Amino acid sequence: MGSNTSLVRLNNNGYEGIIIAIDPAVPENEMLIEKIQNMVIDASTYLFEATEKRFFFKNVSILIPENWKNINQYKRPKHESYTHADVRVAPPALPGRYEPYTKQFTACEEKGEYIHLTPDFVLGNKQNEFGPSGRLLVHEWAHLRWGVFDEYNDDEPFYRAKSRKIEATRCSTGITGLNRVYVCEGGSCVSDRECRIDSKTNLYQKNCQFFPDKYQTEETSIMFMQGIDSVTKFCNEKNHNREAPSLQNKMCDYRSTWEVISNSEDFKNTTAMSAPPPPPVFSLLKISERIVCLVLDKSGSMATSNRLNRMNQAAQHFLLQTVENGSWVGMVHFDSSASIRSNLIQIISSNERRKLLESLPTVASGGTSICSGIESGFQAIRNAYFQLDGSEIVLLTDGEDNTVKSCTEKVKQSGAIIHFIALGPNAALEVKEMSTATGGKYVYASDEGQNNGLIDAFAALASGNIDASQQSIQLESKGLKLNSNDWMNGTVIIDSTVGKDTFFLITWSQQLPSISLFDPNGMSMENFTVDSTSKMAYLNIPGATKVGVWTYNIQAKTSSETLTITVNSRAANSFVPPITVNAKVNKDTNSYPSPLIVYAEILQGYLPILGANVTAFIESKFGETEVLELLDNGAGADSFKNDGVYSRYFTTYKENGAYNLKVRAHGGENAVTRSLRHPMNTAAYIPGWVVDGNIEGNPPRPENDEDTQTNVESFTRTATGDAFVVSNVPQSPSLLDLFPPSQITDLEATSHENEINLTWTAPGDDFDVGKVQQYIIRISESILDLRDNFDDALQVNTTALLPKEANSKETFTFKPGNISEENETHIFIAIQSVDKSNLTSKVSNIVQVALFVQEDYTPDEIHPDPSPDKNPPKSGLSVSALVLLVVGSVVIVSLILSITICILNKRRKPSRPRTGF
Repeated sequence: MGSNTSLVRLNNNGYEGIIIAIDPAVPENEMLIEKIQNMVIDASTYLFEATEKRFFFKNVSILIPENWKNINQYKRPKHESYTHADVRVAPPALPGRYEPYTKQFTACEEKGEYIHLTPDFVLGNKQNEFGPSGRLLVHEWAHLRWGVFDEYNDDEPFYRAKSRKIEATRCSTGITGLNRVYVCEGGSCVSDRECRIDSKTNLYQKNCQFFPDKYQTEETSIMFMQGIDSVTKFCNEKNHNREAPSLQNKMCDYRSTWEVISNSEDFKNTTAMSAPPPPPVFSLLKISERIVCLVLDKSGSMATSNRLNRMNQAAQHFLLQTVENGSWVGMVHFDSSASIRSNLIQIISSNERRKLLESLPTVASGGTSICSGIESGFQAIRNAYFQLDGSEIVLLTDGEDNTVKSCTEKVKQSGAIIHFIALGPNAALEVKEMSTATGGKYVYASDEGQNNGLIDAFAALASGNIDASQQSIQLESKGLKLNSNDWMNGTVIIDSTVGKDTFFLITWSQQLPSISLFDPNGMSMENFTVDSTSKMAYLNIPGATKVGVWTYNIQAKTSSETLTITVNSRAANSFVPPITVNAKVNKDTNSYPSPLIVYAEILQGYLPILGANVTAFIESKFGETEVLELLDNGAGADSFKNDGVYSRYFTTYKENGAYNLKVRAHGGENAVTRSLRHPMNTAAYIPGWVVDGNIEGNPPRPENDEDTQTNVESFTRTATGDAFVVSNVPQSPSLLDLFPPSQITDLEATSHENEINLTWTAPGDDFDVGKVQQYIIRISESILDLRDNFDDALQVNTTALLPKEANSKETFTFKPGNISEENETHIFIAIQSVDKSNLTSKVSNIVQVALFVQEDYTPDEIHPDPSPDKNPPKSGLSVSALVLLVVGSVVIVSLILSITICILNKRRKPSRPRTGF
């Protein structure tokens, strides 16, 4: 999960470089490829019309798993890999969970991660429930590419409009249909009754659903329900429904989806086309065996700071544990020139792994010629009669080289992928351009050996194209600087999802330490292999490892010692996905003082893991480390609560240059759960269609209980994210307060009798750290007035509200006075926080509160222009009775007002000015 893993480019209105990857776990089915192609063709036409003739799909690569049979038309991928896939065709997260969705955990207007489609959906088996696959792909593409959100809401499917009617959450309100309770028992479903109102919420009870009319004329919106035939456009500023409690409104500040799309770089860099677009061009690419060449720097500077030996330790760990069986691996050394030290060897067993260890460099000398090293790596691959397409160069260097640009373009065009491991503060950052352009990883390691950065960097290079059950997973990575006889003690949890091919690695910088390792039963493990030359010892347990807590005690035998421990394992069972952690930042380059957001995603397969303790370690180029606790609380930097993505702002920059990111996750017993709720950002499930007044139901959707979670056993994981580069950091710390409080994004409001209760998560003085000085709460009868003219809205008296520390839960209750009677049905509320330097946050999400609702019957048909021959409501007041009631009410109110005015005039007392509360 890199900061920008997609390789998609927009070229003359057409999207190029789209990757649709079929997961290795999907059984072979050539029909799937044909269905993918048809889906993209249909989607391209629909996208072109939906975006007012502006965008289309130009070329698409379909990645086919290695375990499918070979066909002549399949080619070898170049930079395309499963890691960079924009669309994943993969089994569902749980059996029966076939809904398509987009993994999207960032802010409005920011790109998502990927689209997940199940084979069952692509094959056309769920068209009634979600609409045609091409239309749905456009819905998901809008999530992925432009950062818009859904205009329906499973959690809040209905709301009270200002008209006092209960409306289905949708955009636009021109979409018509019925609200009904639809009950399914014994394989048959019936619409047994109309929806009833819940006395607590004054909305329809939980089992009520909105059924759209199958035949309509309304054209918007694709982000509500693209499966309706007439829907061909996105909601725009004119027809956007700002009253609805949709995620689009909450996340995008009540802007329509078309407003957000129109503000994108894609939109700004294109103009509408006059002619229809060409059909998409497809490339069928089949994953084949992995080809890797290590290109290792042995120049004179590698003799400093123990770099050469640390590189060899990390390379040995990669060769002994990380690289997968079946891979082809070669090795090149370079200084001012380069030489092939090992041609490609296919790794079948530990014999080939050990043979490659003999080729590691032993002496550091000479200059630095990175281009020579890469060219020799290419030659080693050609010597084995392999294409460069899709091959991988792992380039490690610690030096500057002003000749790098001479080969940059050639490397970009080669078809090979360049992974760049930058060691020390002077590594040539020009190589980063190569890794970015070719889809490779960029990882940084400082000279502080106790941070274990080099071993972590190599461990991050597990193949992204194989099934997760075959990948090496890092459970622990830790190091300390110690004096003689000091101990490094700790535990590692081997949970039941891993434990196959487990590898313990201990390294030291001076003298062999005392090493004790105990399994969960307290049995001592004595069979370490000691390599005194490389100053490392390792234990490989090839079969199943005992599940439980393993304990290690490592004692330094000399002063100024640096010890590290690294533990890796693989999935215990190919049918049970292992728990995994991925780390990233939201930008791979950044300029001070702009904040970065650090993300860590914890999953088991595609299911989010909740309740873990997650810590990020951010290391600057000279080895200074900042520690951040990451949170999944839906506040501050974290967009969504309980989605398995843990987030935090990072602002404490130490210096310019490269920064390294490592994340440690720990799940305690009975504290961690696996979320079984439906993923967010899915296409709307259509429960059925209304045809001639009758409901034609679809199969019921699997139940979605937000509280459905299952316990997860204890686990530990570490993960290394791509490095990032920061510029414009001042040499001395700024005395100015540069960072305002973070925006409150989880404001919620409820009303009880004549009081309104607010809850939210406290922001900090600097984004999500510290404590704010005060809160400003304002109310309005207009969403847009509150959004656009917050400072002019009526302010609530918050004198008694004392802010808490960041990430605490805040509550506040007040009575809403001074609301004009004719508009007393709803008010809108928002908060702004102020820090000690008088810096203000962005205005919070806006919440709506119903102050008064009528308890009588509200028609549940949603038809803007009901015809005279429509069936009348089955209950409630007749039209004539309603007219009489309204007229009578007006007469009574007029009499009361006249009497009141007379009394007030007689008393002749001055009126009081309007105030806040």
